[in-house]
Amino acid sequence: MTEYFSRREWFRLAGAGLAGLSFSAPVLASTRSRNVLLLIADDLGLDMPSYGNPVIQMPNLERLASEGVRFTNAYCTTPSCTASRSVILTGLHNHRNGLYGLMHDYHHFTAFSWVRSLPWILKEQGYATGVVGKLHVGPPEVFPFDFAPPVSTRNVTALAAQAKRFFEMNPGNPFFLLVGFGDPHRSEKGFGNEDNQSGIEPVIYSPEEVMVPSFLPGWPETRRELAEYYQSASRMDQGVGLIIQALREAGREQDTLVIFLSDNGIAFPGAKTCLYDPGIRLPLLVRSPEQTQKGLVNHAMVSFTDLMPTLLEWTGASLPPKYEIHGRSFFPILEQENPEGWDEIYFSHTFHEVTMYYPARGIRTRKYKYINNLAHELPFPFASDLYRSATWQGVLERAKGPNWKYGKRRLRDFLHRPAEELYDLENDPDEVKNLASNRKYREVLEELRQKTLSFRKKTRDPWLILNNYRDPVD
Repeated sequence: MTEYFSRREWFRLAGAGLAGLSFSAPVLASTRSRNVLLLIADDLGLDMPSYGNPVIQMPNLERLASEGVRFTNAYCTTPSCTASRSVILTGLHNHRNGLYGLMHDYHHFTAFSWVRSLPWILKEQGYATGVVGKLHVGPPEVFPFDFAPPVSTRNVTALAAQAKRFFEMNPGNPFFLLVGFGDPHRSEKGFGNEDNQSGIEPVIYSPEEVMVPSFLPGWPETRRELAEYYQSASRMDQGVGLIIQALREAGREQDTLVIFLSDNGIAFPGAKTCLYDPGIRLPLLVRSPEQTQKGLVNHAMVSFTDLMPTLLEWTGASLPPKYEIHGRSFFPILEQENPEGWDEIYFSHTFHEVTMYYPARGIRTRKYKYINNLAHELPFPFASDLYRSATWQGVLERAKGPNWKYGKRRLRDFLHRPAEELYDLENDPDEVKNLASNRKYREVLEELRQKTLSFRKKTRDPWLILNNYRDPVD
């Protein structure tokens, strides 16, 4: 078997059935470092065969899942690139760490100087730290990396070459390497599929074969965009294979924890920047060399605030004295299918672009989701790339009145949201029937409202001050 899967090998293995593949358990060396390879996709949703999409070809990620643990209920805390990555790397909700929205260009959000990030802590404790590709958080003083070469985030062969270089530079050192893919984020002309890359076989999809998620319309232009998104995601998958191959060739696979995840949901209106499940429920694959079982599925509800404490436990690194973070390590329950006490997550979103102010806080349990829209008087704002997408332009061309539907949701409800939203996820997985004003659910609403308030107090949410304001006209 080759070290990573190309498109041709995918068809061969798909015919044989990926479930039939077997991978031997690693033999751990008696003395070794405890390294971390963190792979972050850009705007990838639950689009893998093992997550329910049999069309998209992701053989390298499927192999990683078969060797490790696939989480079915992993959630980002905020469905926006910079803010989500800040949570991953600090263990703090973004309303606490200062990265309320995008960092780059005129948006200019940065973390507070007191924040102690994962690379900061590991660097202080002797780790070599590297970032290849997209980082999208700052300032460098808070997120220090020893190795940060300039490289195109969509050129997966170049990303793999730089990862290989990092491994070669640190043959005996413990390391933390973050690889930030630029795929499958939108580009100016689509999803970055214009240029062929040496060594990468483009995986082309027809609009007719893609799976249209329920929150999107099945229009021809939407299908074309989904086909482009699939192609970009499959390119990223080949990059994952090349990087893990480089890790293996460097002899570090048996002492490295490998984690793959996406920062937020797919770049379509109704997912990215939205707190509905298409925006926050994401893939999470974890492969530990210490696992006793492979190919496990874990149904714990985990938050991206849990990643930093998990990595600290794996590396043995410690937080500074009296320094607190918000998550908890899921390492102790990694090999459990249905661990107890992992049944709710909290989320916090404030900005995407600086012009997109729409603060919201809330909680998701197994059965319910509660969203508190703190500036509900405002219309829901649009990310620039989502607004100019062919899908949303199709809405502008077709929409006929506020009751007209976008996917399964009324356009009125998508653009103008109430102060509180409550959904019964078991009976309404598309989150279209708001139960916040239904007397039958008064106790549920109050319970989740109070839990959200307690969460905000515990995490020192600056937006709590809004609770003290009173409209003199009322």
